[in-house]
Amino acid sequence: MSLSMTACSSGGGGGTEDVTFGYISDYNGASLLAIAETQGMWEDADLNVEVESFTNGPVQIQALGAGDLDFGYIGPGAMWLPASGESRIVAINTLAYADRVIAQPDISSIEDLAGKRVGVPEGTSGEMALNLALEDAGMSPDDVEKVPMEPSTVVSAFSSGQIDGAGIWYPLIDTIAEEVPDLNEVASTRDFDGRSFPTAFVGGNDVDDETTTKVIGVLQQANDWRAEHPEETIAETATMLNISEENVEADAANVETMTSDELVQATNDGTVDEWLNGLSEFFVDTGELQSVPPPEDYYTGDLYTEANEK
Repeated sequence: MSLSMTACSSGGGGGTEDVTFGYISDYNGASLLAIAETQGMWEDADLNVEVESFTNGPVQIQALGAGDLDFGYIGPGAMWLPASGESRIVAINTLAYADRVIAQPDISSIEDLAGKRVGVPEGTSGEMALNLALEDAGMSPDDVEKVPMEPSTVVSAFSSGQIDGAGIWYPLIDTIAEEVPDLNEVASTRDFDGRSFPTAFVGGNDVDDETTTKVIGVLQQANDWRAEHPEETIAETATMLNISEENVEADAANVETMTSDELVQATNDGTVDEWLNGLSEFFVDTGELQSVPPPEDYYTGDLYTEANEK
C-alpha cells in the first residue's frame, strides 16, 4: 500500500521537499507516521511524504540501497543491516517485546522443536527471537529445520499445519491464533533478561543531513504527541492501517515508548550505544556481523540531539 501524505508550501520560499518513507503495518511501524499526517506535522516542516507499506525491515533496507526509499522503519532483528553500513539509524523509536516463538498445540517447549520445521522471515526480529530462544536452551539453529518464509506465508503455513513452529511477532500471532487458538508460545523476547530490543527509523546513506534533520524533527514531534495522547494514537493508527482499535491496542501493549527528551538523554549517556552494542554482539554470534561496530558509525545521534534542540 502506498499513501501520499501531501503537504502544501508554507510560503517560506523554498516550497516542499518530496520524501519517500517505508513502514510496517503495526503500531511500532505506523503510529508516528499516522500522527505526523493527521496533525499536519509534515506540512509544517515543508515535507511532502509518500509512505509505502512493507512486510519487514530487510526489504526496506534493500529499497533504501536501491534509492527507492529515503527513510524506513526496522525492528531489532534487522539492526545488523545498518550496523553493517547498509543504512543509517536516524531515530530510535521504541523498545519492543512483540516477538515470540510459537509452536503447534502438541509442542510445549523450545526443546520439543528439535528436528522440526520452524518458519521464520529471514533477517527479522522473528528469526532473532528463535535464535535467542535456541541459545537460551543450549541449542543451535542447526537443531531445527529453519524454513525461510515471508511473514504472510508464516501465517498461512502455521495455520495449515505445514510448519511445526515459527519465529514471528504480534499482531500476526493474533491472526494465526484465530485459526489455531490453542497454539503454544514457547519463547518470548520478554524472557531474555538484560537484553533490550529497540526499534528504529532508518535513512538511506545518500540522504543529506539537512533533510534527515527535518525528518527527525517531525518524528520527535510525533513521538511526544504519542506519549501525551496514547488513546488517540491507537485510533489514528487503526484508521491508517484499516484495522480495529482493539487489535492496535493489543499490539501497543508489547511496546515501551519514551519521550524525545528521554531518547536524547539515552543517546548522550550511552544507553542507546548499550542497546545497539548488545544487538551487535548477538549478531556476531549468529554470523550476520563479523565484529561489533561503533554505534556512532551508523546512528546519527548528533543529528537526533540537534533536532531536539530546535
